[in-house]
Amino acid sequence: MFFFPFIFQDWKANSVSGKGRIIMLLFRVANFCTTRKLYYYIGFPYLIFYKLLVEWFFCIEIPWNVKIGKNLTLFHGQSLVMNSKVIIGDHCTLRHCTTIGNKKKKDGSFSKSPVIGNNVDIGSNVCIIGDILIGDNTKIGCGSVVIKSLPNDCTAVGNPAAEIKTIQ
Repeated sequence: MFFFPFIFQDWKANSVSGKGRIIMLLFRVANFCTTRKLYYYIGFPYLIFYKLLVEWFFCIEIPWNVKIGKNLTLFHGQSLVMNSKVIIGDHCTLRHCTTIGNKKKKDGSFSKSPVIGNNVDIGSNVCIIGDILIGDNTKIGCGSVVIKSLPNDCTAVGNPAAEIKTIQ
C-alpha cells in the first residue's frame, strides 16, 4: 500500500474526533516506518517524536508495531494502553481508559496478548487481558474486565465479563 492511502486509512472513521484523527495519523506514519526496513532507518527520528508526543503529551500507549486493521475509531483519545503484540481487526472502536495487553503468569513468564476481531465495539474503562480472542461483531460494555475469549456476535459486560446477549 502506498504511503498516503496507508496513513489516512482511519481518517474518515475518526471524523467526529479530531484527537482520534491526529493520533491515528501519527500511529500510521510510525507503523509505516517500522514495517518497512528502509523507512525504519530514515524515519527513526520520527519514531522518537511519535513516542514523545503520543505517549507523553496525549497519554496514549499505542506501540508503533501493533497490528491494527483499517478504520480504527478512537473516541476521546485518553488513557489508552496497548501491548505491542495486540492484534486488532478492521472497523473497531476503542474508547478512553482502555487497557489491552498480556498478563504475568505464576511462573513469571507473560501470556500472549489478545486478538480482537473485526467490528468490535469496546466501551470505556475496559480491561482485556491475556491470551484471548474477541470474536467479530462483539460489543464490550463499559467497565468490563475481559479475561476469557468471547464468541462472534455477542454483547458482554461485567467483572469478569460475561456474555449477556447474542446478536442475531
